[in-house]
Amino acid sequence: MNEAEFLEVLRANQGILVKVCTMYCSDFEAQRDLYQEIVLQLWRSFPNFRKQAKLSTWMYQVALNTAITDYRRSRKHGQRVELSEQFTQIPETSSTVERQEKLQWLYRAVETLSDAEKAIVMLYLDEKSYDEIAEIVGITPGNVRVKMHRIQEKLRKLKTD
Repeated sequence: MNEAEFLEVLRANQGILVKVCTMYCSDFEAQRDLYQEIVLQLWRSFPNFRKQAKLSTWMYQVALNTAITDYRRSRKHGQRVELSEQFTQIPETSSTVERQEKLQWLYRAVETLSDAEKAIVMLYLDEKSYDEIAEIVGITPGNVRVKMHRIQEKLRKLKTD
């Protein structure tokens, strides 16, 4: 596959990369750095893409693996990565203040989850099926169901505390 094909794939699916960067980085500069690292990893692995999975599934896999690796690397160096304030600020619409408060609580709660749990929640909120989540994250659909149940329990416990 050539550079033009890669750039077309990147343009068509850049929303995936933006979501991952926003979920794992706290500020614009860190998001931009992670975005560039993900693009580099995609470019390196693009020739090996075997088309056994959907292109978007493969891109999620590469993006999440790169983000998690980057997140762990930054934690070792004493930096803490949080959800971006930009991610938690929802544009003012006709929704009520109560809805906005609930969403902000959800994003703060997601900050407390592990890397893998964040990935699962992000994919779930992106309306991926358990089968798709399983393929992207590299676990079985049954394990996704179990993890989602545990994540929901964690979030419920946070809500009652």
